[in-house]
Amino acid sequence: MRTRTTVLGLLAAGSLLASAGCAQQDDTSSGAAKPRTVKEVAGCTSGWTDPAVLTADRKPARCDKGAPAPQPLAKKKKLTIVSGTLSAEYAAPLVVAAEKGEFAKENLDVELKVLPTPDALPLLAKGDIDAQWAAPEAAVLNGINGGFDIRWVAGNFSPDPASKSGLWVRLKDGESADHVPMAGRKMGTMIGKGSVIAYPMNTALKKHGGGLDKIQFQQLGSADVLTAMQNGGVDSAWLLDPVWRKVDGDPKYAFLGGQPPGEPLGGLLFGPKLLNDDVDAGVALLRAYIRTVNTYFAGDYKKDAAFLDELSRLLKTDKTVLKSTPSLRMDWEIRGGTIDRLQEAYRDAGVSEGDPIPESRTVNRSLYEEAVGHKK
Repeated sequence: MRTRTTVLGLLAAGSLLASAGCAQQDDTSSGAAKPRTVKEVAGCTSGWTDPAVLTADRKPARCDKGAPAPQPLAKKKKLTIVSGTLSAEYAAPLVVAAEKGEFAKENLDVELKVLPTPDALPLLAKGDIDAQWAAPEAAVLNGINGGFDIRWVAGNFSPDPASKSGLWVRLKDGESADHVPMAGRKMGTMIGKGSVIAYPMNTALKKHGGGLDKIQFQQLGSADVLTAMQNGGVDSAWLLDPVWRKVDGDPKYAFLGGQPPGEPLGGLLFGPKLLNDDVDAGVALLRAYIRTVNTYFAGDYKKDAAFLDELSRLLKTDKTVLKSTPSLRMDWEIRGGTIDRLQEAYRDAGVSEGDPIPESRTVNRSLYEEAVGHKK
């Protein structure tokens, strides 16, 4: 396996925007200026769906197993992808692609490294790394506003409808899941306001008279979030997989909402190297990623006991923990308007900088569309 997990040294806090001047761009950059020939791809007749369709029951795009077929580059390319973690389930397609040789089939030598998003962004913008497995968090959009030539080029997953990862509240007398006034309450979470989870968090709160601008926000460690809600230190909490299982079914608590079904909130970010300088390599990388999803993660992958064992080994995660929550719906596509909804949440949370950024400066779907043979 060509995966080598390392932790890079931290960068100075001011480097995120200080280096923006070396990555200035306009709306025509990021590969959009040079039209590319898109050919039909065998096995991918259902490999594209309309990004404007936002229904919760929409099916993710899928190609046949093993598709799109490899198209090895004429010359081997070494690429570096960084991620905040390589042990979380949502990062599994990257780890499995490396383990199964899917990158190598494209003549790509891919190195996976661990690095937090804020530290990786300047490296991505300068071309010191090639891609980032992350999300369009507030730090990413603020960097783009400051001049970074970075685009969100592929999605990662949406939750199974049975998942209850999200906002939970401790009910008071007379309250139910249908009526829980949230304004003024205190919420505990391990995720900061600048995370993409701010969007579904804001949506769930607003349904109950709250909103990120109307609640008290307390950031806690992962081990403390549930305990704080159970002990009364906070009124509500954003509980991730598999922690929510510990309160599911308890009448003292209610689930108010989580990530929107059918809408990925993260995935792959490309910098100028793969967006402009070597688009062939960028498409090849996405082709390997998409093929991995279609081959290993097309459906309920946790039903396969042998694959679950392998996933447990690769992610260094206990198999019982993996099995305790539904399979993620791996999804490489990006929905229309997600960026706008994220920016609205960041504004409510007070973590956005500058004016709202149009989708044309934040999203590039053309590379994964080329990988599956979708012609506009």
